[in-house]
Formats: sequence, structure tokens, C-alpha cells
Amino acid sequence: MCQGFANVRPERRVARGLILFAHGARDPLWAEPFEALVDRVRTLTPATPVRLAFLELMQPDLDGAAADLVAGGVDTIRIVPIFFGQGGHLRRDLPALVARLREKHSAITFECTSAAGEDDAVIDAIARFCVRD
Repeated sequence: MCQGFANVRPERRVARGLILFAHGARDPLWAEPFEALVDRVRTLTPATPVRLAFLELMQPDLDGAAADLVAGGVDTIRIVPIFFGQGGHLRRDLPALVARLREKHSAITFECTSAAGEDDAVIDAIARFCVRD
């Protein structure tokens, strides 16, 4: 997991952006549920700029989504991996990607959450889905 924070100048107003980070696939239909999730997140927090990014095979990638948010004036970017668990992509690939983002955008704070699928509320929602009629 990628923890830690870059230095942020205290005199600046902090605007938080959000990136939902998914794996990606060759089939463009793969993105549809993630795009629907982005739409729902935007409804819940309309003042927060939200972007979708993919690890591979789809665009935008994490660098592109972060650059878009930085260009929009955010000072803090929270990355939420929409993965079921902490596999190699989240243990190795994501921390390396975030380290490069921190080098490239040294004035921006990058925060990462754990995988969405590791949250008890997400597990409960999936369990309810599995047993509903």
C-alpha cells in the first residue's frame, strides 16, 4: 500500500481530488461499471473533482488522471484502488507509480487507501448481493 504524504505549503488552500484506480482490460465494456461508480461518487461529493484511472490497457492511466487534477488546481489527490484485495499490483505497482507521481508533482499530497474490496462495508454489500433473490 502507498502511505505517506508530500510537503504541502500551509498557506495554500487545499483542494482534494479523487482518483478511482482500476486494473483495465482490452474489452472497452470493462470500463462501464467503473464509469458508473465515478458517476455515483460525483453525485455524493459534487465539489470534489473525481477521475477514473487504469493500471494498464485502458486510458487514462494514473499519471494522466493525476495531471488532469493537478491542472485543475488540486493540492491533494486521494487514490482509491477499486480492487478486491492487495495483490501484486497494489503491493508493488501502485507504490512505484505513486512514488513517480510524488517526484513529478512534488507540491501535491498523494494519499492511498486500501483496496476497496478489503473494506467491511464493501464485503457486506457483496455478501448481500450474493444471497439476494
